[in-house]
Amino acid sequence: MRRSSSSEAIGLERFAKLGIRRDLDLILHLPLRYEDETRLIPIGDTRAGDHAQVQGQVTRAEVTLRPRKNLLVDIDQDGARMTLRFLNFYSSQVRQFTEGQWIRAIGEVRSGLFGREMLHPRYRLVEPDTPLSKRLSPVYPSGAGISQTMIRVAVRKALQQYQWPETLPESLGRRLRQQAGGMGGSTDSALRLLHAPPVDVSHAALAEKSHPAWQRIIFDELLAQQLSLRRARLSRGTQQAHGLPRLPLPQASEAPGRSDLVAGLIASLPFALTAAQRRVVGEIGQDLALEVPMNRLLQGDVGSGKTVVAALAACQAIAAGFQVALMAPTEILAEQHSRKLAPMLEALGVRCAWLAGSVKDADKRKVRAAIAAHQVDLVVGTHALIESTVQFARLGLAIIDEQHRFGVEQRLKLRAAGWQERIPHQLMMSATPIPRTLAMSYYADLDVSVIDELPPGRQPIQTRLLGAGRRDELIERIREAVAEGRQVYWVCPLIEESETLDLQTAIDTREDLAAALAPLEVGLLHGRMPAAEKQSVMARFVAREVPVLVATTVIEVGVDVPNASLMVIEHAERFGLAQLHQLRGRVGRGTAQSICVLLYQGPLSETGKARLKTMYETQDGFEIARRDLQIRGPGEFLGARQSGLPLLRFADLERDADLVEIARDMATDMLRDYPELADKHLHYWLGGREEFLKA
Repeated sequence: MRRSSSSEAIGLERFAKLGIRRDLDLILHLPLRYEDETRLIPIGDTRAGDHAQVQGQVTRAEVTLRPRKNLLVDIDQDGARMTLRFLNFYSSQVRQFTEGQWIRAIGEVRSGLFGREMLHPRYRLVEPDTPLSKRLSPVYPSGAGISQTMIRVAVRKALQQYQWPETLPESLGRRLRQQAGGMGGSTDSALRLLHAPPVDVSHAALAEKSHPAWQRIIFDELLAQQLSLRRARLSRGTQQAHGLPRLPLPQASEAPGRSDLVAGLIASLPFALTAAQRRVVGEIGQDLALEVPMNRLLQGDVGSGKTVVAALAACQAIAAGFQVALMAPTEILAEQHSRKLAPMLEALGVRCAWLAGSVKDADKRKVRAAIAAHQVDLVVGTHALIESTVQFARLGLAIIDEQHRFGVEQRLKLRAAGWQERIPHQLMMSATPIPRTLAMSYYADLDVSVIDELPPGRQPIQTRLLGAGRRDELIERIREAVAEGRQVYWVCPLIEESETLDLQTAIDTREDLAAALAPLEVGLLHGRMPAAEKQSVMARFVAREVPVLVATTVIEVGVDVPNASLMVIEHAERFGLAQLHQLRGRVGRGTAQSICVLLYQGPLSETGKARLKTMYETQDGFEIARRDLQIRGPGEFLGARQSGLPLLRFADLERDADLVEIARDMATDMLRDYPELADKHLHYWLGGREEFLKA
């Protein structure tokens, strides 16, 4: 589609900041709310806090210089007076406000020093009998340099030039009206109503997005998302990967041969796989054996044993003669994977390597050369794995841990690193359980395996809420835990003093605890430390040489120290639910009773109360994720600022769960029976931005 004349009229660059690049994007730029300019409120009837439109004659216009430069305009209507106050204005504006001039202004009424006033109202010069608007006035999402008037003019022009085409086949339209009662009309009529609602429309229905026009737009958005995800899944079926022969899991009674990597790894484990782990290994193994690239998400609560499952998948690939890349978002997590997996796999003859930003340049060159020469079977690392200097000889499987922390381009780079123009299988892992509506919406193109069982012997973690005033009691409890041979985490949200947040910092906390717990050693771990120093501190903690570790959220994922049984989270009210759940999962990994103390500073906000209440009430990761989705929304939940997934602008996954299901079913039918209309729908809604969905 050509560049839009309406967007060109006010500058395409300005509109691009709002994500508007086409006339179609302007038409989809729907209002946040509406102002009622269909009626006038007498000035004498207005009250502080009202959002009102008033009209009156100018009685005075004066520029004052104290306490700062202001333009004050007094207007009068039948003896009732109101002041319009402008802090930023031009000299030409001052000249507009001549005595006797009629002004129509809309804004929030405030109680000023000399009576009613409005601060920076929208206004226009009128005659006493200037007609009122017959429709509600839209208020659009805006940005610097783009006024509401500019957007309204551009949207009006776009609506005059284009009619939104109907992309839903008639048969599916009838089905939609049957399944979603009350939804009627075309997409075009719905869009036009939402840009300029008639005065008699329900304000509440517009605000709650329950009006039939909103419901149609929400459905169309969900349908576009489902079509794009399902088409990505279908296109994957036409791509080729190398089939990696499946190695059956040995039964408990069998004595596996060491030549079988999968059986050898299982035999070397100091524990038996859970039934859930065996089931998931089977699901992944079946996918790897196919010549269609696997795109599977492995999710499981903290401590459920995802790493072992990933290692068994790696063994299947390596036994078939292929390389495996395991990429993690932080060096601490990547190093933890390397430290856990390398000894087990090297004992079976697997050649392992480590590649991260902290590795010396000379060592990096050696590792890269070994990868290119297929002298490495498994390489564990961070973003360093996807640098252009890394060339895999025979990559068959890419494992991405905490996949939502990586950008789409980063994940696509690993997909492009296959051998003989075939795409490597991809296994993504997440310890953040995904609520059902989110899975249906954002992960419709993935196969999902869930480890829904914790290893035997794990005791539930006790969660306790403690006000900051009881800090001394907590320190005494730490001393007792160390005396019993246990280790302690103390997590802080900041590294050093902040002028804006009055939080106890990791550095100060370490000093305070070291003094209070002397002669016990208190370690410190944070993201700004050199990688070698971080690894040294962690190694000493794992070796039980350091009984207490003060850390920032660098220990949020992956850190596994079974002897640590007490977790203290400082300023717990400042953390999100997902972080609190992850941090709590760092303890409870041994057989001893573990405790997580949420140390909070009052007074708590409503959100803070809701988070701490959730953590106290449940350890169910799926329930926590459901509540987290309610609090934060899908964008932050998914880390979507990094993911590149097209966020749902209008739909709400909790509120619109029924429409998600309808859209999911119709997307399947539409791709099968009406592929041209499906293409058309995707063009209008996504404008060719589907590549990101393939990661």
